Amino acid sequence: MIPSTFSYVRAQSVDEAIHLLQASNGEGKLLAGGHSLVPLMKFRLTTPGTLIDIGHLSELRGVRKEGNRLVVGALTTHRQVLSDPLVQEHIPVLAEAARQIGDIQVRNRGTIGGNLAHADPAADLPGVALALDAMLEIHGEDGAELIEADGFFLGPLVTALPETSVLTSVSFLIPPVDAKSIYLKYAHPASGYAVVGICAIAAKGPDGRVSYIRIGINGVGDTAYRARSVEEKLLGQILTPDRIREAAACAADDGQIGSDLFASEEYRRHICSVYTEKALKEILL
Repeated sequence: MIPSTFSYVRAQSVDEAIHLLQASNGEGKLLAGGHSLVPLMKFRLTTPGTLIDIGHLSELRGVRKEGNRLVVGALTTHRQVLSDPLVQEHIPVLAEAARQIGDIQVRNRGTIGGNLAHADPAADLPGVALALDAMLEIHGEDGAELIEADGFFLGPLVTALPETSVLTSVSFLIPPVDAKSIYLKYAHPASGYAVVGICAIAAKGPDGRVSYIRIGINGVGDTAYRARSVEEKLLGQILTPDRIREAAACAADDGQIGSDLFASEEYRRHICSVYTEKALKEILL
């Protein structure tokens, strides 16, 4: 299909982008990599009056370490994320997830900020962001503020990002040095989107008990979510295959599980538990 008519403007700074959003009276959309927005425009699921291009703003790219966090510019592409030395050293699971996004064209142009701001329930990064206690920095008419990932995803394609604000960076908590991690995904055979995606990060103490655990899940629900029920069952425990299986059975309890023509709610609940169990066994046994 062909998008509806729109105007195009190229913002020269974040401040100008904010001003243009304000001037658009709710009809403006930011364009970065375009891999989330343009398909919606083609199907006329969104019909912006103005496209505000911020894709060339170099200050919104790059990765840096600040204390116990990695800060990733919102316009950093998936390809840049998966190949960045700091990401590979401190948060390899983020690189692992970025490697599984779309195809090479999507990874070369799509951005981490666009992926999170789009909030597709089947996207790979929202669950990873939750497991890594991500903080999203946004700039708007009132200045800068931070939003926790845990409160950012409100529904399918709906976030807490104000319509006149720009997501400028995302910071991820660096897990303990002895933590192991995995992003395990069952991809839809046609689209490649996650039917279920499990980001699991865990560490054991000297006594063999689980001392740190984070599990983020995307694909099965209306939004990505933290599997806190599983975390609570395993934290402080010495693990056995049976104990992991019992905890993983609760993996769908914290989300609002959806259904579609490809997979029923019952099936999604089942594969959620199966893939959570598989991911945990991979890093903990």
